[in-house]
Amino acid sequence: MKDKKPFGTYTAVIFAGGKSSRMGQDKSLIPFGGFATLSEYQLRRLEPLFEQVYLSTKEGKFGFEADLIYDRSHESSPLVGLVSIFETIDVQECFVLSVDAPFVDEGTIARIYLESNDETLDAIIAKSPGGAQPLCGIYRRSIVPFAKSFMAEGNHKLNALLAASKTRFVNFGEEDCFLNLNRPEDYYAALQRVQNSSFRFK
Repeated sequence: MKDKKPFGTYTAVIFAGGKSSRMGQDKSLIPFGGFATLSEYQLRRLEPLFEQVYLSTKEGKFGFEADLIYDRSHESSPLVGLVSIFETIDVQECFVLSVDAPFVDEGTIARIYLESNDETLDAIIAKSPGGAQPLCGIYRRSIVPFAKSFMAEGNHKLNALLAASKTRFVNFGEEDCFLNLNRPEDYYAALQRVQNSSFRFK
C-alpha cells in the first residue's frame, strides 16, 4: 500500500517560465540538489506531497518527463501563468510555488493549508519578514476575473492582484525557507547550504 500523500487531494504548480534576467541564464535549468535541473529537483520534491504536480512554462524545455501547463499569452509574467493554469486544468484551487524557492518545505506548505478553511478567500499566501511571497501559496479559481482585469490594463503585478482580491496572508517569523535564487550569488549560497547538510532533499 502506498504511503498517503500529505496533500494528496490537491494540485501543485511550479512556476518555471520566468526570464531569469538577474541570474544571466534560465535558472529553471541550472543543476541543483543532485538533479540535472532545479525544475526537476522541485518536481521530485513535491510529487510525494501532492496528487498532481505541473510545471508552468512558455516552452517544453525540460529534459525529463513532466506534466506541463503552457502560458496562453506571449507576455511573460506570473499573472499570465496563473490565468493559464485555470484555463488549462479543471481545478478549483492549486498550490503555487516558484521554481527558484527550493527551501519551502512540507511544514511551510502545511501552515498555509491550515489557513485555507475560509472558502470565500481568493488566495492564501505566505508572508515573511521581508514581505509577501506571492509565488508560495494557494490560488483559487475565483481570482481569475480579477487577474484578467489586471492583464487587460497591462498590470502584471501579483502583489497588486492580491491587494485587490480577498487574500489571507500567513505570517512566518523567518526568512530562510523563502530564499529565492535570483542572482548567481544566491545560487552559490544555496548550493553551499545543501552541501553543508543544513537542508536535505525531502
